[in-house]
Amino acid sequence: MARLSTELQRFFFDENPPARVTLEDILTLAGERVFGFLFVLLALPSALPVPAPGYAVPFGVLLFLLAVQLILGSKVPWFPARFRRHSIPIQQVQGFLKAGLPWLRRIEALSRPRLTPVCTSLPGRVVIGLAIALMSISMMIPVPLTNTLPAIGIFVVGFGLIDDDGAISLAGLVLCVLGAILTSSVLLFGYTAVRTAIGFLKASLFNFGQ
Repeated sequence: MARLSTELQRFFFDENPPARVTLEDILTLAGERVFGFLFVLLALPSALPVPAPGYAVPFGVLLFLLAVQLILGSKVPWFPARFRRHSIPIQQVQGFLKAGLPWLRRIEALSRPRLTPVCTSLPGRVVIGLAIALMSISMMIPVPLTNTLPAIGIFVVGFGLIDDDGAISLAGLVLCVLGAILTSSVLLFGYTAVRTAIGFLKASLFNFGQ
């Protein structure tokens, strides 16, 4: 089976790609490694250190749906027809891939089947699914710093699933834990800051009224 980077290069650059790409096209391209393939591809825009406005929420929804199905033991992912038919311009996909393929090839150089129960056993896939579900929720939060690290965690975990490389998936799970800590810290800081500001405003209005 060809490497993921090779498949992406061929489909999106070398073989006269269509003007727009649908999720149905990607499912066909993924074949039997569909879950890992989709985790990598859908997390990629938010995982890159470049702006990807408008993608975190819809791709986060798709990632969450995938994660739930992985937890339930599905072998073939299901998506509503509306999601499967939704298309995006090929130029946008090519832009993400041009930035992401060099990193993908670096990971591929290290990837091989090892610690496979992490990726293939039911407990392993449940843990992976739960981690990705939480990270996809974090991606959907419209707050700075809550998107990139969770997306990187999903990207690395998904890549491990493609080659049944449990070591890479475990590294991705560590990144997911760090992403959860970062998101929790950002939200806690924001909550504390808002609560402090409201308290200060109330105190100012009370003093002004006296």
